[in-house]
Amino acid sequence: MGLQCGIVGLTNVGKTTIFNCFSNTKAEITSFSFSTSKSNIGMANVPDQRLVKLETIQETKKTIFTTIDFVDLPGLAKGASQGEGVGNKFLGDLRNTDAIIHVLRCFDDENLQHVEGSVDPVRDKELIDFELQVKDIESIDKKLIRVEKLIKIGDKDAKKAKEILLVYKAHLEDFKPARTAPVEEEYQVHIDDLFLLTSKPVLYVCNVDDDSANTGNAYVTQVQEALKDDDSEVLVIAAKLEAEIAELEDEADRNEFLQDANLAEPGVNKLIRSAYTLLNLQTFFTIGPSENRAWTIKKGMTAPEAAGVIHSDLERGFIRAEVIAYDDIIELGSEIACKEKGKLRLEGKKYVVLDGDILHIRFNV
Repeated sequence: MGLQCGIVGLTNVGKTTIFNCFSNTKAEITSFSFSTSKSNIGMANVPDQRLVKLETIQETKKTIFTTIDFVDLPGLAKGASQGEGVGNKFLGDLRNTDAIIHVLRCFDDENLQHVEGSVDPVRDKELIDFELQVKDIESIDKKLIRVEKLIKIGDKDAKKAKEILLVYKAHLEDFKPARTAPVEEEYQVHIDDLFLLTSKPVLYVCNVDDDSANTGNAYVTQVQEALKDDDSEVLVIAAKLEAEIAELEDEADRNEFLQDANLAEPGVNKLIRSAYTLLNLQTFFTIGPSENRAWTIKKGMTAPEAAGVIHSDLERGFIRAEVIAYDDIIELGSEIACKEKGKLRLEGKKYVVLDGDILHIRFNV
């Protein structure tokens, strides 16, 4: 789908450690502030046990999970929007992402100095929020200059654009993110071209010590309290522990490690799935003897649009889709049984694909 999550946070909070736990590319980790000179880009498989279970229904030569892209930005600093630190010049990389994963340091370590001198995740969150808000106000001011010129030459839409931009500016100056500005959806078109940083949905990750991986700690409680009126999800991950699990190649060793830590699965699996949801994505499947595969679509996509994700010819020549719900095929045990029980449906061009649908596309080009 070409959608990306940007990973942000102050320097030395564990962003890159978490990134390395799931990414197909590994990034250098150091304990020195502002030592990173570039953003790290990687891809991760989206863990989905449904695809594993489908192998028991349809034997296949190959199983392919869907993926999600991540951009790990260098650690930011107070004043980043005004040129402080190294990460400031990478805010442009964040502008090109579709959602934000904000990592907060929620652990003590006397050997790893905090850039602000003490551990306070709520303060850290507010610091990053402020830097992003400042950058957004800067973008709005630049557009207001252009809009004023259009008003002078009689542009009909320019006055409304100015009105909406001023609403966003006032909202940001009140230390609130653009995504919560009181603007109706039809008028948000006036800021779409700005790709405002604080308009993006956010997932917060509390990076804790190993002993707090399952239960959280006082720092996590502070973050949860600060976000009690926010719709954003808060995840708890012990990055150091996750890194040790990721290094184990044997599945039995990983399971034993997880059991010792009282974890049902690696925390980064939850992070990847949450990021997938944050991007408003869902999955459909195609199955067969050659390949069982998960495909990514945006929620609300129709059957022809889903077919186009597989191949443009399938969308162009779409006739109809044979659809089986995941739960039905698991319950009945085969495609044939689903057909006999009336659980295989023929759907047309207006059908909106549901998460977990198994599709077979009929087409003619």
